[in-house]
Amino acid sequence: MDLNTVLDVRDARRREPWRPGDAWLGGGTYLFSEPQPHLRRLIDLSRMGWPPLSWQPDGSLDIAATCTITELSRFGRSLPKAAAPLIERCCRAFLASFKIWNMATVGGNLCNGLPAGPMISLTAALDGEVLLQGQDGATRRLSVVDFVLGAGVKDLRDGELLRSVRVPARALDCRTAFRQASLYGLGRSGALVIGASDPRDGSLTVTVSAATTRPFRFWFALPPTAGELREAIDSAVRAEEWFDDIHGLPEWRRHMALRLAEEIRRELSPTPGAPAPGAPAPGAPALEPAHDHQEGSR
Repeated sequence: MDLNTVLDVRDARRREPWRPGDAWLGGGTYLFSEPQPHLRRLIDLSRMGWPPLSWQPDGSLDIAATCTITELSRFGRSLPKAAAPLIERCCRAFLASFKIWNMATVGGNLCNGLPAGPMISLTAALDGEVLLQGQDGATRRLSVVDFVLGAGVKDLRDGELLRSVRVPARALDCRTAFRQASLYGLGRSGALVIGASDPRDGSLTVTVSAATTRPFRFWFALPPTAGELREAIDSAVRAEEWFDDIHGLPEWRRHMALRLAEEIRRELSPTPGAPAPGAPAPGAPALEPAHDHQEGSR
């Protein structure tokens, strides 16, 4: 779509004062999808030269805001980590063609803050932190669950830039489970739930998104009972925080989120007689990617 109110496109490498009507331009798949009458100038990030994905000395992974879904998917398929399958599953949760995959960015998906944003689901489930940079050069870090405040609402100040997302090394070693539900075979996610089991201490996290206006991440020192998990979700998510749009009523979204969370709890909870957390089964590697099931599609 033509943005006929935009008068100029500037290279982000040339620092200029931020003005009313400015916007950062990443892949542009959202900006050019609908009218943006408030915009007057786009600041193009495509030539910043940021590495799409980079390892840090402590083993954590930095995902640049300009990393495309195609780049992330390709990286995930070759990543020798237990959580690697989750990356591809979340990339596949996009309702998008290969053209969008080649342009859409991780940062753009996060900054849209939409409930069904699968990059929000992925990075929230892996305990990700966003790096934000202000116009004065000052930076701050926030967890993804604190960055997205509601449907389309983010903790993003005027002119602030989302530079990258950092995923801790420990999260990448977790065994994960993924569930997704939609009203339609190729519909937008109505509920997306991700579980992560930490092999070091046996803790379990369950992250609920798409069904809610913002991501909710629940941490349990030990795998909870079905009742404990349900109580934790119902206690944390207020009635108005179950999302309501044409892709699902709040009651249905809550029902599916609770159902999928229970499936994940059962999948990732140790069975009687199983090896202790972190110990390999006889003849098996210590960290083995989970073979999860996907319900519905987006």
